[in-house]
Amino acid sequence: MKTPIPRSQPDSAKTPRSLWLGGAAAWMRGFSLSLAALLLSLSSSYATAQADKSIQNPLRTVGEVSLVLGRAYLERGGDRDLIEAGSEIKVGDRVSTESGGHVHVRFVDDALVSVRPSSTLEVVRYDYDAAKPEKSTIKFELSEGEARAISGDAAKSARDRFRMNTPIAAIGVRGTDFVVSANSRSTRALVNEGSIVVAPFSSECSIEAFGPCAVDAVELTQNTLQAVEVDQTASAPRLVANIAERASSLAENDTATGLAIPAEIASTANSSPVSSDSADAASSTDVYVESVVNEKVTAEVVEASQTIIGNSIEPDVIPEPLIDFTPSLALVAADTSESQLVWGRFSESSAAESLLAVDLETARNNREVTVSSPSGAMLYRSEPNGARVDRNLSVVRFDLSAAQAFYDSGSGVVAMRVGGGDLELNFIDRAFATTLNLDHVATGEIDFVASGAIADGGYLRLRTDTQRVSGAVATDGSEASYYFEQILDSGSINGFTLWGAQ
Repeated sequence: MKTPIPRSQPDSAKTPRSLWLGGAAAWMRGFSLSLAALLLSLSSSYATAQADKSIQNPLRTVGEVSLVLGRAYLERGGDRDLIEAGSEIKVGDRVSTESGGHVHVRFVDDALVSVRPSSTLEVVRYDYDAAKPEKSTIKFELSEGEARAISGDAAKSARDRFRMNTPIAAIGVRGTDFVVSANSRSTRALVNEGSIVVAPFSSECSIEAFGPCAVDAVELTQNTLQAVEVDQTASAPRLVANIAERASSLAENDTATGLAIPAEIASTANSSPVSSDSADAASSTDVYVESVVNEKVTAEVVEASQTIIGNSIEPDVIPEPLIDFTPSLALVAADTSESQLVWGRFSESSAAESLLAVDLETARNNREVTVSSPSGAMLYRSEPNGARVDRNLSVVRFDLSAAQAFYDSGSGVVAMRVGGGDLELNFIDRAFATTLNLDHVATGEIDFVASGAIADGGYLRLRTDTQRVSGAVATDGSEASYYFEQILDSGSINGFTLWGAQ
């Protein structure tokens, strides 16, 4: 009988040649898979690189001019040509206008920019991918003049990658509509919608960076008649009252043309671009546009004080101008040379108290520290006889000299108007009482009312679950000052005050 031949042999019975062939086959299969993965990775990297190259291509069109009034120019690669409606805008382009010039640009993400008369705006970078808007990067540079910007998809999706630089400050956005005016010495901005963050350039806020800066920054929100201002003489931005610029910004309504002029003259302005030969006419048009809006705003402001009788309008008694104890300019060393009480701040501290505080070295000149605020500002006092208050003081009433107050809604901080206040120190009962009249469009009128104790050394102290007062009185009773806080149903208020004895 023949012995059957086995179909296969155990591994121990395989020949060296069969083992080598099996290993080679396995290696080839692994190599093929690795090669395929490598080629796929290289292909993906190449596609990504090509996409990035396409996005950052300086010759790529990123916007189009939708309206031109007066004489304006487009500068590109050393060439300077008259700009006209329909002109393409590319990265690196610079739009400049003469005194009667006005240019509107719509960008690929539906952002809108208006370059106003006597202005120069450069598109430094505009990286936008509709498929990945959150990876956008945008930077403008307003070297002089005024511009209005309404955020598009890129700025709204990548707020930390949007920046408008001026010669001395950086502006970041929170998805917004804002107006900026700038020159080599100062920058001023206001918000029509949303909010902006403004900060001066410093070692912590470089001109090369993107997005808002956090150091010495002030955030300005909508629904306020205030503007934020930065100049070379101040270490941080300050909030100032502003109505004229807001009226100017209202002259441009968001219509199909972008930032269009009023309807009564829109057909004339948009029927054809104004040529360089029509500069005077365009200038007149601009003046008319601004005049119409200013008259409208003025009419709205005084409407409450007018009585309509038949077809005539007779003005009632014109109300007194609103009083605001907030100084228009920050205090400097000369302002405090004769003061016994002076707030001092560290250079890296918040700008919230900048108007009533000077640098630390100036504040502590021949003065001693008394109390401090949560932001780090410290109140210094002249103490010729030590921290002892005149024993002959009984009840002293004070007039408000200056104040600065803020409303913090949790989503932004705005300056409030300080309309007045009272302060009484009763050294007999060792107690104080104070009121402040505050106002803002977001809160309405608010009266800060507080009372607390006068501690040894003439320190004003109050701390409850909802209120805080921390201050001091001059040792001769001639001056007083305090920091205050109060929690509201929605948000909180805080600020600084300076007082003089009656």
